[in-house]
Order: sequence, then structure tokens, then C-alpha cells
Amino acid sequence: MRIEVLVDVKTTLGEGPLWDVEQERLYWIDSFDGRVFRATVDGREIRAWDVPQKIGSMALRKDGQGAVVSLQRGFHALDFKSGEVTLIHDPEPDQPANRLNDGKVDKRGRFVAGSMDTQEEGANGALYSLSTDFKVTKLDTGIVCSNGPCWSPDGRTFYFQDTWSGEIWAYDYDLDSGAATNRRVFAKVDTSKGGAADGSTVDAEGYLWNALVYDGRLVRYAPDGSVDRIIDMPVKKVTSVMFGGPKLDILFVTSMAKPPLPRFPGDGVLRGSLFAIYDLGIRGLPEMRFGA
Repeated sequence: MRIEVLVDVKTTLGEGPLWDVEQERLYWIDSFDGRVFRATVDGREIRAWDVPQKIGSMALRKDGQGAVVSLQRGFHALDFKSGEVTLIHDPEPDQPANRLNDGKVDKRGRFVAGSMDTQEEGANGALYSLSTDFKVTKLDTGIVCSNGPCWSPDGRTFYFQDTWSGEIWAYDYDLDSGAATNRRVFAKVDTSKGGAADGSTVDAEGYLWNALVYDGRLVRYAPDGSVDRIIDMPVKKVTSVMFGGPKLDILFVTSMAKPPLPRFPGDGVLRGSLFAIYDLGIRGLPEMRFGA
């Protein structure tokens, strides 16, 4: 195993690595600066798009010509050619202190994303599903900071966490209806060093990988919730993980250059970098695109 800096762009709040198997391109975002990045597997041909608000996550559309993005004030469509951003739906017009955050696409093309309290204190957030016909359904409530949505390989177990709960949750997921039910604790998160559960992904063996933000560790959980492996990263503020590359065997890791609130720790010169971890001997799963 080796860890390398793939792209040193100093993202203020790097998040959401997304490998698209059709384009063979890696996307990631800067949540606070409102930017979407794209690069080749070796970190070249970097392209960026600006969006008008803070961005929590993105999903490529079926045609590959644009994305659905969860911005501070709702779900939007981003057109890659023109750069135009168009509102789809704001599920929380009465929650000005909230913003939409982490999200991913299920096996039927729905975009599932949650919201968060910007001060990361009040349980004002919720979990939403955006269907392929742009209907929004609320899946869960009472969340401080939505993070880490992902699915088991068969798509029937949904994983998600409220970052400050100290837990990663599992739900029964109905692929036909998109309902998430029977929430239970999948794993307890080790917060003894000040870390908290951030972005997650599931590999081809059904193991869940989670970035422990502010603790600088990646944790691989077995399907029974036990800790299988821990990787120490060269920065503390790691934010999310995603397998990619032509063989889906490279683990991409985002990080933040500046903590969102003053109570969180700083980092060294590698802060905000996009990292790649090679030779893990593990493959990921292809990410789905949004749409029917």
C-alpha cells in the first residue's frame, strides 16, 4: 500500500470523490468555495465548474452532459457545457440555517442526500430522496450533519450517519419504492481522538470504508460492523473516500484545507489535497448515474 498526493489544489473543504466508469474521470468538490472538479486517473486535465452556492455533493446525470448537485438551497442541475445551474427543488425553504450535504445515487437512479445544520449543533436536518422525475421524498429526520450515504453491493442495505452521533446506521432499503426503514446501529465510531464519521463507500466485498474527519484515519468495517482495517493518513481532516481507476482498485481520499468552525484542528502543508491510495488489493463498485 502507498499513499500519494494526486492533486494539490488546497480545497477549502474537499469532499465527494466520484469516479465515473464511463468517462474514466474523477470528480470531486470544494463544498465551501462552490466548485466542481474533474481530472484523469493520474490527476491531469483538471477542469473546474463554479456553482453559485456551497455544494454538498453531486451525481452525474445519465447522459454524462451534466450533474445533479445538492447546493446550500436545494437540488440543482449543472450543465457542463454552459456552466448554467438551474434549481430543481428546495426541500427546506423554511430552514435558512441548514444546507444540503452528502449524497449518492441508488441502483434505480435516485439521488439520496441529506441536510445539515451549518453550525453542526441543532438536529434540524433531514434525509431526502430525489427521484428520476424530480419528486422529493423525506426519508428521515432529526439529523445534525448528514454524511456517508452508500449501499451494500445488492443495494438493499443503506448506510448513513449523522456525523456527531458516534454511530453509522444501516437501513433496510426498498429498491422499488426508495423507502429506507428499520434504522439500526451498524457500527460504533471511535471518537476518542476527536474524530467523527464523514464520507463513506462500500467495496466489492461489501465492506464499508469511512473517513474519520479530524482524526486522520480511514476505517474499513466488515459487513457485521466490526473494524477490519485502519489506515493512517498524512492529514487529520480527511473527508470522504471512493474507489476508482480503470480497475476500481485505487482509493481516492479528499481533505479540507480549512476547518469550517474554529474549534476544529488545523493541518500541515498537505491540507486540502486529493490523495490516492494504491495496492490495497481491494476493488470498489461502479457508482450509478442519476436518471431513469
